[in-house]
Amino acid sequence: MIMPRGSDQLLLPVKPAFIAFTLALAMACDLLPLGRQPAMPDLLAVALVFWNVHQPRRVGVGVAFLFGLVMDVHQGALLGQHALAYTLLSFVAITIHRRLLWFGVIEQALHILPVFVAAHGVALAVRMLAGGMFPGWALLLAPVFEALLWPLVTLLLLAPQRRAPDPDQNRPL
Repeated sequence: MIMPRGSDQLLLPVKPAFIAFTLALAMACDLLPLGRQPAMPDLLAVALVFWNVHQPRRVGVGVAFLFGLVMDVHQGALLGQHALAYTLLSFVAITIHRRLLWFGVIEQALHILPVFVAAHGVALAVRMLAGGMFPGWALLLAPVFEALLWPLVTLLLLAPQRRAPDPDQNRPL
């Protein structure tokens, strides 16, 4: 079997409860009242893209749309602003997921950066078309921070799937 260069180890199957927990935790972090900082990374978007890349059949565009609607309601934004951005984000991530997995984690972050920029650009365009205020140029830092979080998120979310390095009688896998 030909294995992608980015994965040096076979992973155990992911549990659906773990996917749901990580998405709920990311959404809870985004719901914290930290103020509206334009440069604040969107952790839910990072988690959605991660699971779209690694589990595209379990976390799809519909899940991203529902999470987007929840974020729209929470932030009091124009209904559909985050839903459209998350849907676009998920569609592109699912489209490039096979190619993306051939790269290492740093190269993956570089490939994901334009996707995050496009999602923030769509959300900004919808906000501006609806008559909103321009949040400032600090908005350009959010996709950069999200791409910088990609290696850490990959390390944390793939950790439960990794096999033991030296299997023995007590750990058969």
